[in-house]
Amino acid sequence: MNINISKPKLKFKKIKMKFLDNFKDINLENIDYEKMQKENLKKKRNTPYETTHYKTVKEFFYKSVSEYPEEDCILEKPDHKSPYKITTFAEFKEDVDALGTALIKLLNQKDKRIIIIGETQYDWYASYMAMLCGVGIAVPVDKELPINELENLIRRSRATAIIYSKQKEDEIKKIRESIPEIDFFIEMKSNKPLEGKDVGIRYLIETGKKIIKSGDNSFEKIEIDPEEFKVLIFTSGTTSNAKGVMICNRNLAENINAVNAYVKLYPNDMLFSVLPLHHTYESTIGFLLPIAVGASVAICEGLRYIVPNLQEAKPTAVLAVPLLVENIYKKINETIKKSHKDKLVNSMIHVTNGLKSIGIDVKKRVFKEIYDNLGGNLRIIVSAAAPIDKKVGKWVEDIGITFLQGYGLTETAPISAVTPEYKPMVGSAGKTIVQADIKVDNPNENGEGELLIKTPTLMLGYYEDEEETKKAITEDGYFHSGDIGYVDEEGYVYVTGRSKNVIVTQNGKNIYPEEIEMLLEKIPEIKEALVYGKSPEELDVKNKNDKELIITARVIPNIEELDKIKENMSNEEIYNIIWDRIKEVNKKLTSYKAIKHLELKEGEFEKTSTMKIKRYKELKN
Repeated sequence: MNINISKPKLKFKKIKMKFLDNFKDINLENIDYEKMQKENLKKKRNTPYETTHYKTVKEFFYKSVSEYPEEDCILEKPDHKSPYKITTFAEFKEDVDALGTALIKLLNQKDKRIIIIGETQYDWYASYMAMLCGVGIAVPVDKELPINELENLIRRSRATAIIYSKQKEDEIKKIRESIPEIDFFIEMKSNKPLEGKDVGIRYLIETGKKIIKSGDNSFEKIEIDPEEFKVLIFTSGTTSNAKGVMICNRNLAENINAVNAYVKLYPNDMLFSVLPLHHTYESTIGFLLPIAVGASVAICEGLRYIVPNLQEAKPTAVLAVPLLVENIYKKINETIKKSHKDKLVNSMIHVTNGLKSIGIDVKKRVFKEIYDNLGGNLRIIVSAAAPIDKKVGKWVEDIGITFLQGYGLTETAPISAVTPEYKPMVGSAGKTIVQADIKVDNPNENGEGELLIKTPTLMLGYYEDEEETKKAITEDGYFHSGDIGYVDEEGYVYVTGRSKNVIVTQNGKNIYPEEIEMLLEKIPEIKEALVYGKSPEELDVKNKNDKELIITARVIPNIEELDKIKENMSNEEIYNIIWDRIKEVNKKLTSYKAIKHLELKEGEFEKTSTMKIKRYKELKN
């Protein structure tokens, strides 16, 4: 998964943690504990919920509109000072049908490829849904792409139109002359009438409404083939050039069916959209899933507005990457420590965990100040796209928020595994979805090997690349994920590394850098780390004839933490402190995994949009 998100600077209100006052309000004397235990045991389940069987996005979208026409669908802030503007399901469908009608009738874009590029906003949602419901093939593109890469993907996709946000206007101006094959440039949030190749999306929507009003409802009647190629997504990847992933309506609908079997969402739920929409994690689970259950989506204005937007919108669920969850954990716990309440918090976690085990859940009342900082209604946090420190997930559960993890790739659109809310397993990447089979190829003595995935969410194939498609998908339909891990007896998936990153020792031992990197990044003085094998020839070692790779850590120091020890340290002092910390980590590792060499790096690592380091570029440099 490739999701672009920088490290957000979260500012929470002071947390005084008046636990004892809150706890005194809870009357425990008149509770029938035996009865409550029996009731609690009855509620526990080990089997999936009865799920849905959707085949297309249009099917569940129109169903939700008919069932929840006046319910909130999408919430967007017109500007930072204005309150959220609510669009209902009926209003959203009206705009989607109108846009689809205009794209086909006015711009002749039926069955064409259309690029969608821009930050998360209402018009992005409307554009994507119009494409899925009958216009043509949607090509969502990362808004952070440099111009040369954007131009390359436009050409590769053979797009005939681009829907873009105002913020991308300069880039569009620079490339439009070099790509004459683009028929139309459609600007989001614009009422610009059609003039040459330029038009505003709001003008198209209004024109589409007039066409429909005149009696033409042909767009609504378009029947969708579940197997038809409808979305083209280019992966940025960490080890190779972007591949085009071809996705159909069935792939997306099966994601909804899969999640519904493990997680119950309700029409009164609200998801908070903070991740970029060009990736299937956010566009499928963060957008299509709430649409399918009649829930709503509140758009975050940007990383600097996460906390105020959470407090205003009051969402019940957040999709996140580990970086965001870990930052919430870190900032809230820093506030607790400043209030000298950390010991009390830990005590109350133990007490409330004990009570919850017998069916008495008072966490929301006890940890009310934490909830209020996150909007007050948050009940689910989902982390995906990369491994997360187990203690962070455990803390989320300890304060009373359901912590779920998901696993998948762009090629599986994206969900292959997700944590059942009724049986969480913090530390795993989720449980294999009900429709899928995940098996381990050629497992080692620890049961680890490449994860092979067979699932109805699997892509149609790589765009215009039959050779790569055949390499990726076995004859019996299993996809080579490239991820190393294992699956336990209950179907829970554990990911330990990437096959392309593995370091193989001379005696055949496999070292997964990600495992060591997670240990290094727990060191406060280390901001980020990259572990790799360096040849003896590259280093001034005594025995250069030895072919054994030297385990090397390339580290970005955390200057903020180092300044707490001593301000304005020299590079040598920084090196010595970090090396001392690494020696402590080495004690936790088997000898062949121990780090033997340290490199300090200035600046940032180049990353993919999931905030994964682009190893091949970093090591090439």
